[in-house]
This record gives sequence, structure tokens and C-alpha cells, in this order.
Amino acid sequence: MVESVLGVFVVTFLAMLLLFGEILVRLKGIGAILGIISIGFYFSTFLTSTDLILVGIGFVVGLALIIMDGKFINDGILGSIGLLVVIFSVAFAAPNGLFATYSIAGVILGAISSLILLKIFPKRKMWGKMALFDQLTSDKGYNSMNDTYKDLIDQQGKTVTVLRPIGTVDVNGQMYSAISRGKWIEQGVTVSIVEVDGTKIVVEEKLMNEE
Repeated sequence: MVESVLGVFVVTFLAMLLLFGEILVRLKGIGAILGIISIGFYFSTFLTSTDLILVGIGFVVGLALIIMDGKFINDGILGSIGLLVVIFSVAFAAPNGLFATYSIAGVILGAISSLILLKIFPKRKMWGKMALFDQLTSDKGYNSMNDTYKDLIDQQGKTVTVLRPIGTVDVNGQMYSAISRGKWIEQGVTVSIVEVDGTKIVVEEKLMNEE
């Protein structure tokens, strides 16, 4: 099956769908097991024992970076690096450029398709800050998203975490998930809320001469 370009695409697609699905939602380990079997089958088809070990380690490191980003950091940088490592590992295992192209397509489309599982299975408590999925509750000091967010425009607050560009700001003692306009803003910096667009609160650093 894997010896055709279509087979390569199908196997890498299913592997990423299941592995990323296991990371995003609670598949009780089934997704991880089936995903590992699928990607292991792909690697073992084209690689020698030595290369299989090295590429396998690289692939696992890539997945670990993605999981670490989603669970602890949430700024997308490590996750992006991890995804690139996974893509490189899969492409390296391919016997030629055509197979590598189809394997990369399988990885990318499989990862994207795994987002569909968020609508079907309970999602894990990670990825919230990066994707702005988190439901911020009042018992944790956060305000839930509602129409009163529009009243925040032109108000000032302070960054509770580093905005990379997404993070948390404190406005009048309440915590909000916010995003800067592509610029990193350090912790403890005074910011102004310049825009509220649906689920998004946009802030800018308040300059000293604006006091």
C-alpha cells in the first residue's frame, strides 16, 4: 500500500489525523496507538534500521515540541518548530521527491483535519491561549466573553503574561485574554485596549508620552 504515492498520502494523512487528534482531544490512547502504528509502518517501509531509529527520534522530538507548546507555553513557536521537524522527518523517509511531496501533503492535511475532532470529542485542557479557545471563568478571575467587552475600548490595563502576541491582561482587576498587533509586549507593561472584534481583544503598549 505504501509503495504508491497515493498509499503514502493515505498512511501519513491517517497517522497525523490520529496523532494530532490524540493531542487535541481525548481519544483514550486509541488515536496514539493507531497513529504510531501507521507512521511506524510508513517509516519501516523505506528506511534501514539505523535510519529508522534516527528519523523516529526526530519525529518523536517534533511531537514532543508540539505537545510542550500546547501544554505549557502556548505561543505557537515551539509548536511550529515541532511541526517542521515532523514534516522533515516524514519527507526524509520518502524514497524520492514525488513521494516526499505526497507525504508532506498527508502530514499537513491530516493535522488540519484533526481539528474536526474538536467538534466530536471532548477537547484536552490545552491550546487555549494559542487558539483563543479557552473559556475563561469568573471563579478564576476571568470575565466570560459577552457584550460588555465593547466597553473596554480605550481603557487601560497591565499585561499579566508576556503577549507573544497572545496573553493575559488585567483591566480593573479582571483578567482578559488579549492579543497585540503582531508585537511582543513584556509582562507588567501598561497597555490600551484599541479594538474589540468578536472574541478578540486587541491591545497596544501605552507609550510614556501618552500619560
